[in-house]
Amino acid sequence: MVHHVLVHVVSRARSQADGHIGLTPTPGGLGTPAFGPGPSIVRLTPTHLVVEGTEPTRTQPLAGATLRSLAEAAGADLDRELDVGGDTPPLGDVDAELVLDPGAIGRLAAWHALAWQVFDRVVAALPPDAEPARTQLWPEHLDSATNVVVGVDEAGQPRRVGLGASSGDGFHEAPYLYVGPWGPERPGDPAFWNAPFGAVCGYDDLRTAASPLDAATAFLTEGLDRLR
Repeated sequence: MVHHVLVHVVSRARSQADGHIGLTPTPGGLGTPAFGPGPSIVRLTPTHLVVEGTEPTRTQPLAGATLRSLAEAAGADLDRELDVGGDTPPLGDVDAELVLDPGAIGRLAAWHALAWQVFDRVVAALPPDAEPARTQLWPEHLDSATNVVVGVDEAGQPRRVGLGASSGDGFHEAPYLYVGPWGPERPGDPAFWNAPFGAVCGYDDLRTAASPLDAATAFLTEGLDRLR
């Protein structure tokens, strides 16, 4: 249900204003960056949908809400087509009461807030020619990601690698960090490359570390070092 709200209310509101779908961690939740005239921000907290902009800030309680009522509060038109990727969740019954777990929203927000801190750390240590892409939270799979250059191939073309934080999916149910080379390179110890798309480090491994932030930074940095 949280995924549905983030796609069909939060991301939809931004997409209909500026054509972009990317989201970002926000105070205690997840939402849009500033968009459109005004500008506006639409964000989901554990208990409310918050809409900030040129008009007075509006808050809509999540308790008892429907997808339609939240979309109306955000100014999102549910009748307009929305495509955030091949796995865009269907609308479903927009008038059914939503069951949203405040704890789940808070945990999801904390995970992505941590991930963005890690990305900032890792990117800050890279040389200028790494050309890091803008970090975004993609609503299709609720994964935060950026990508960087780690060298050039035999044809002189940049070799890029994705750095990301998944909320959990069919491959790995719990949240995880990943290093995903765009090419076939998997240098060094094969045990590090423990996923079909590269390497992953699960949330359970991070939360037991003395410093999850340091452990996460070390994992992504090791992946980049192996690929250079």
